[in-house]
Amino acid sequence: MATTPAAEPRSPEPKTNHIGLTVIDYKGGKTTLCAGCGHNAISERIIEAMYDMGVQPERVAKLSGIGCSSKSPAYFMNRSHSFNSVHGRMPSVATGAMLANRNLIALGVSGDGDTASIGIGQFVHLMRRNLPLIYIIEDNGVYGLTKGQFSATADLGSKLKSGVINDLPPIDTCGLAIELGATFVGRSFSGDKRQLSTMLKAAIAHHGTVMLDVVSPCVTFNDHEGSTKSYKYVKDHEETLQEMSFVPHFEEIDVEYDPGTTVSVTMHDGSHLQLRKLEEDYNPTDRIAAMKRLSEAHDKGEVLTGVFYVNTKAPSFLDMLNMVDEPLATLPESVTRPGREALEAAMEELR
Repeated sequence: MATTPAAEPRSPEPKTNHIGLTVIDYKGGKTTLCAGCGHNAISERIIEAMYDMGVQPERVAKLSGIGCSSKSPAYFMNRSHSFNSVHGRMPSVATGAMLANRNLIALGVSGDGDTASIGIGQFVHLMRRNLPLIYIIEDNGVYGLTKGQFSATADLGSKLKSGVINDLPPIDTCGLAIELGATFVGRSFSGDKRQLSTMLKAAIAHHGTVMLDVVSPCVTFNDHEGSTKSYKYVKDHEETLQEMSFVPHFEEIDVEYDPGTTVSVTMHDGSHLQLRKLEEDYNPTDRIAAMKRLSEAHDKGEVLTGVFYVNTKAPSFLDMLNMVDEPLATLPESVTRPGREALEAAMEELR
């Protein structure tokens, strides 16, 4: 008697986020960075955060400068727009892109050399404008592409593999960003998956300049004894300001925390960043307190991580310029081209 062949088992459908995309939709090319590089861990957290937040990849503009860090946008979200600019000039390109189309989500990836040395001038003006941009510094304290010389964020007394001791004080990009006007400033560690993922989700929801300094050890040139940006040093000296969880606007708010110990920050899209205080009197909306705590951590030799400062009420650069909601390229000529009367009035003013 003939038998019916057993049906082949069906593969389970891949898991999707709330807009119907899989994690694969957020992947990029294969990394060419050194095995174990902290930058690769940051790329994974970006993929994770964008997937969990349900960001449409085509809405994202990835921007970078020059350096190991600036190669990493190729390793995530290959369906997104991407522009690899010249050394230290990524903020200018990001500003132009956002002025042209405020509907984009701008994600800039830089390094400590790209930001704090050749790009410091552009960094300063980007921070004071509060442009809607997630600015990530992949901070390893050295120039990885040119054999590991100290960068401007290297700590005083840190040692190179060659034995050379750094005799210059570091630039604290977080302190500088807060002082200049950035409205979401924090520091994390590439090896802290939970903290970094939470901070990135909150960054996506923020409408203004987000500056995240992520300590990301260079396994080739700066992961040895005597380095203050090695995996071991950061793990031994990390001082966390708060435990964090993030509740997107499309999920029910259901976070476990001890009564009286949590600060809830409402983000621009209605999402909530929950900061459980590990320091009883720390308030992340207090700009002066943030500067003071960073200074204290520096004096103690601590690698302070967490969200230092959040301001969701400051107008963005696009709001201050009264930019229209539509991308500029879609506007009709009647709007973008002044008429003869406008031209004659301008000429009259120049007489």
